[in-house]
Amino acid sequence: MDKTIFTKAHQELVGRLIKARKAAKLKQTDVAKKLGRTQSYISKIEAGQRRVDTIQLNEFAAVYKKTLRYFTE
Repeated sequence: MDKTIFTKAHQELVGRLIKARKAAKLKQTDVAKKLGRTQSYISKIEAGQRRVDTIQLNEFAAVYKKTLRYFTE
């Protein structure tokens, strides 16, 4: 079985995270500040190098003003 960071579903989630950030007109540094993380943390997630758990996804959804469903459909 492939690791989850290499699956199509993970790639789609990453794409939605990037799309939501851009729609919110935020830079990676803006998101990092709001989440209390580093810009490199956001960059690694958007590059598909880190997995996102449900708690983290909920935090992104709040920052981007999106529902969890937006990221999972």
